[in-house]
Amino acid sequence: MGDLWWLQGEPERAAAAYLAGHAEAEQHAKSGEAAHHQALSALAVAFYDPHQADDEIDLTHQLLAGLDLRATTINAAIAALIRDAGNPSLDHRIHTLRTEPDMAALTSMTPTLELAAAFHQAVLDDHDALAATLSRLREHTQNGDHAYYVDITHYMADLPLSQGSGARWLDGEEATRRRWHSLITARREYLSRLQAFSEP
Repeated sequence: MGDLWWLQGEPERAAAAYLAGHAEAEQHAKSGEAAHHQALSALAVAFYDPHQADDEIDLTHQLLAGLDLRATTINAAIAALIRDAGNPSLDHRIHTLRTEPDMAALTSMTPTLELAAAFHQAVLDDHDALAATLSRLREHTQNGDHAYYVDITHYMADLPLSQGSGARWLDGEEATRRRWHSLITARREYLSRLQAFSEP
């Protein structure tokens, strides 16, 4: 259910579902499964609460200690990118992380990484960088897998979408678009408050 909810632009519901999966995995002493769900919970939380995401990401790394779970480690790194979206210094980390899925033979994770980059670029309203990311997303989803990430990127940046993926959104396209774009505006407001607080 977590995988379903965050794609609909409802990361809070997704985080709750992932945390339930984490708890169930711990009850059955499945440490790898617990770490997997925790990383996804961190990723979902990072969209709407960067401060709470700090704790979720820290817990993910604690659960990963002693485990060799490359995909989960990459998910934690993507969560950290989303948490820090809007920070201009993030571009270098995005560029570096783009090599990780290829090196780990986990190219199926590349679209999620590009979506995280798009979230960051939409927060900054960086149209040139966003266009480049959209181009990469289209390339990585041309087989149809994760093609709805292209739709979501348009929703986040409130860009017109002439030809969507054909994905069926639970509440319809417009409601999904509004939720994703509201995450962008909420992050801009959060960063504006941080800047105002830090100014003398």
